[in-house]
Amino acid sequence: MNTSNDLLPHALQHAPLIARVTPPLLTAALSVSWARDETEVREAQALRYQVFAVEMGARLSPPKGAPAGLDVDLFDAYCEHLLVRAGGMAGEPGPVVGTYRVLTPAAAKRAGGLYSDTEFDLTRLRALRPRLVEIGRSCVHADHRSGGAILALWGALTEFVSRNGMDAIIGCASVSMRDGGHFAASLWKQIAATHLAPIDCQVRPRLPLPVEHLRQDLAVEPPALIRGYLRCGAKLMGEPAWDPDFNSADLPLLVRTADLPARFRRTAA
Repeated sequence: MNTSNDLLPHALQHAPLIARVTPPLLTAALSVSWARDETEVREAQALRYQVFAVEMGARLSPPKGAPAGLDVDLFDAYCEHLLVRAGGMAGEPGPVVGTYRVLTPAAAKRAGGLYSDTEFDLTRLRALRPRLVEIGRSCVHADHRSGGAILALWGALTEFVSRNGMDAIIGCASVSMRDGGHFAASLWKQIAATHLAPIDCQVRPRLPLPVEHLRQDLAVEPPALIRGYLRCGAKLMGEPAWDPDFNSADLPLLVRTADLPARFRRTAA
C-alpha cells in the first residue's frame, strides 16, 4: 500500500524547479498558488472530473486504485499543479475554481515524455525540449469563465517560466465535439489564418480530426482558455488531434517566452 508521501506528486518531492515558494498571487477575489500536498492535488483533480467527466462527458481511464470522482492519470505524479481559489470564509481557503498542471523538462524525462507526445508527433520541437514546459488538463469552473481566473492562471504560469529560465510553453487546448466537430474544424480554420506557427514548429496529430469532412465556415468565438493562449502570443502548431475518450478536438499551441506581450513579461519579471 502506498504511504501518504508516496502519493505526493513526484515533481513536488524531487524537481529542482519548485514554484510553490512563490507567494500566492492575488487577483480580485481570487488567489493563485501551487499545490503543496496530496490533498490540494486531489482538489484540482476533483474540479477536472467535474468539468471533463460530468460537464463534457469524457470517458476517463484512471489508474487502478484511483479514488472515485477524480480525474487522475499517470502524468499527474510528475507535474506541478497550479490552483486558483475563490475567496474563502473566515480565513479558510476557498474552493478550487481553476487549475493547470505543469510538466518541466526534467520531470518529462522521468515520465518518459510529454502528454502531448501521445497525441502529436513532436519531432520538429526536438531543439526546444530542454527548455520547454508543458501545461495541460486546464479547466475553470463554469461560474468563473468570464476571464479573471484565466488571467490569474496565466500570470502565474508566465512568472513560473521566467523564474525557471524556460524558453517556451506547449499545450493541447481542448474543444468540445458535441456538435460532431464542426465548431472545432471552423475554429482551427479561423485561428490558422492568423496564428499558424512557422513550418519548423509545426507538428502532426497521431489521430487527426477529419477537418476535410466537417464544416469550416462557421462564425465561432474561441473558448476562454484558448483566448488566454492567444492573448499570450500563442501560435497554432498544426491541425487538431481527435481525442475520442474526451470527445474533444485538441489544438496544439506553442507560446515562446520572448513573444509574451509586455503586460505578461512584467508579471513574470
